[in-house]
Amino acid sequence: MQGMSNTKGRWACRSNISATLGSLILLLIVGVLTDTTLVWAKTKERSDQNLQIVFIDVEGGQATLFVTPSGQSMLIDTGWPGFDGRDAKRIVAAAKAAGLKKIDYVVITHYHTDHVGGVPELIKRFKVGTFVDHGPNQEDADVTRKDFAAYQKAIVHAKRMVAKPGDTIPIEGMQVQVLTSAGEHISKPLESGGQENEFCSSDTKPEEDSTENARSVGVLVTFGIFRVLDLGDLTKKKELELMCPTNPIGKIDLLVVSHHGWNQSSTAALVHALHPRVAIMDNGARKGGSPDAWQTVHDSPGLEDLWQLHTSVEGGKEHNVADDFIANTGEGDQDKGNSIRVVAGWDGIFTVVNARNNFEKTYRK
Repeated sequence: MQGMSNTKGRWACRSNISATLGSLILLLIVGVLTDTTLVWAKTKERSDQNLQIVFIDVEGGQATLFVTPSGQSMLIDTGWPGFDGRDAKRIVAAAKAAGLKKIDYVVITHYHTDHVGGVPELIKRFKVGTFVDHGPNQEDADVTRKDFAAYQKAIVHAKRMVAKPGDTIPIEGMQVQVLTSAGEHISKPLESGGQENEFCSSDTKPEEDSTENARSVGVLVTFGIFRVLDLGDLTKKKELELMCPTNPIGKIDLLVVSHHGWNQSSTAALVHALHPRVAIMDNGARKGGSPDAWQTVHDSPGLEDLWQLHTSVEGGKEHNVADDFIANTGEGDQDKGNSIRVVAGWDGIFTVVNARNNFEKTYRK
């Protein structure tokens, strides 16, 4: 009986040990699952806190999509008409990939075909909240009058906002300040601006520009301490009027290179005074990317990298960046429509991703 009692004790002890081990294993499993859940939750939380910017390839036009963490959105320009709705399709694809069911604001910088031409097709394919522009066409040219008339017809039943310098476009999750519109610019510096611009004397006096380019709606987008400047196709004389003798903007993180990198824009008084950390050029293979404008941007003090939507044929070997920083290399890539994507944090840290090869680079303050 005593042997049986010892046996029962040993079995009871083993049972207790097994139960303890089982409990420990269960706790470990629960702990791992909990940690994994927390990791995924934190990853999602970080993702939900980012501003997304997509530079959609519209073959030398412009279409730049901003999406805030709250899901609010703004599209700057709509690319070209024609090509079986190519540019509108690319915009819609980018919007859907970002989880959008509508684009809250579409900003039309000016009434040239490569910026406003995609509106009729876009509005047929995707819901738009409000269109923002600078008011009536101000260029005396048949093609511009035609494009403006097509735009007016397309948005006749849509909401419309005429932007003036100093206005704010009310988008939840980021601040959008209008700096230029209809040939005018802000009269007072922003909180970060007002410094004397040492680069004003480096530029010769440019000629007057009577085209719609000079009337471009230009905006500063601020997300936390991250700052992006897009002045549309604003040309040199208007750049100097905005930036001289004092810089009203201050320093920025990301510069959307004006006018696709054509030499009618991008004075040192603008580009160098802004000290951008990164610049993105929405050029085409044979549109924009002029060597002298490229060089001005490339030589900007403090610039870490210049990215391009296309290899510039005009630029040649000396005035194009390395292939990793170009979304579409060679003319044969034109129809592929590779984009450049920016993911920015509230703290000013941002990552740029090339859709062609998934090459990415992160820029820290």
